[in-house]
Amino acid sequence: MKFHNLLILFVFCSGLAFSQDIQANDSESQKDVFRIGIIGTTTSHVPAFVNVINDPNAEELFQKFEITAAYKGGMPDNPDSWNRVEQYAAECSKAGIVLYRSIEELVENVDGVLLESVDGRPHLEQAKPVIAAGKPMFIDKPIAGSLSDVLEIFRLSEEKGVPIFSASSLRYISGYQKMRNEQPLGKIWGCDTMSPCSLNRKHPDFYWYGVHGVESLFTIMGSDCLNVSRTHTEGVDLAVGLWKDGRIGTFRGIRQGASGYSAKVYAENGIEEAGTYEGYKPLVVEICKFFDSNIVPIEPQETINIFAFMSAADESLKLGGIPVSLEETIAKARDEKQITVELKMINDSSILWNDENTEISDLSEKIDSFKQTGNVVRIILDNRAGLSFEIVEKVLAEIDNAYLANYLY
Repeated sequence: MKFHNLLILFVFCSGLAFSQDIQANDSESQKDVFRIGIIGTTTSHVPAFVNVINDPNAEELFQKFEITAAYKGGMPDNPDSWNRVEQYAAECSKAGIVLYRSIEELVENVDGVLLESVDGRPHLEQAKPVIAAGKPMFIDKPIAGSLSDVLEIFRLSEEKGVPIFSASSLRYISGYQKMRNEQPLGKIWGCDTMSPCSLNRKHPDFYWYGVHGVESLFTIMGSDCLNVSRTHTEGVDLAVGLWKDGRIGTFRGIRQGASGYSAKVYAENGIEEAGTYEGYKPLVVEICKFFDSNIVPIEPQETINIFAFMSAADESLKLGGIPVSLEETIAKARDEKQITVELKMINDSSILWNDENTEISDLSEKIDSFKQTGNVVRIILDNRAGLSFEIVEKVLAEIDNAYLANYLY
């Protein structure tokens, strides 16, 4: 009888040890996986990236990475952001990805971040806690909603020593990379790129979708563009850039008729189409290499110049199509005067303006008074009290003349 009890005890202890071994192995396995968090379930890139990275049958590169966390985000004044946030959040949840209520909570539980918010305006505010936590980050297009925000993101990245990069998936078309790095036709003297170019009134014109064609142009031509001039009609934009050594590159942004992505290269030994779109996977490969090495694959100045080109194109249009300098556009953005205001919603008629009680109906006048002094008014709208969307819409109508930098809910 004692022997029988002893045998049971031995089996039980052996099972316990075996269970502990499994737990230890699981723990070690978790340590080997690089945990990725998504900020902004507002774009089709979210399920596309999840399908590539979290595929259990993916090639070896992806096996060491897993998207494990997400934060919904969303900008209520932009239907292209707000109308998709719940759908892609639900898809993340179905895939076993944990949804967090704040970015601060998310970054505590991941090793790197994909900032995927389709609206570029909140990117600076959403990037700040990631940079503060020292986590490497890929920021999807557009990297921000203004050139001054682009500059500030890279300033914070450099100050804190946190690696960051941003890119369109078109940059990694194999033919574009070959033209850039190998120059099979000899010296490149020019390039014409084309892409769809839908507009979003909350963003500089090319930031919203034309960024794909502009980045394609810079991928092939390099970053040393001097100035840009722009011609605009309802259905098309044509931006002509002058590069440092006298080379000329153009971007055609299309809103009417047939469209697509292309890059025609004019080189020393021939004229050729550079390549065709190959999907998201080549970009995801580069993102995973970046997370693995902490080496930024694109110089920050090139990304800055891409967004300076697009901002300068807007200025050229305002000035009747004359060339506008990228260097001067960047300097102007650095000198931009800003005031950041936190609007905290507390009830159906009142709101806190930097802790000062204010009527919702007075917001527009307050914003205008600051703008008259040359300030850009950046609004962080805090609705974590959970007031109805009807009230949120009233506030949005009053702050439409400001820059909505983030929405918290």
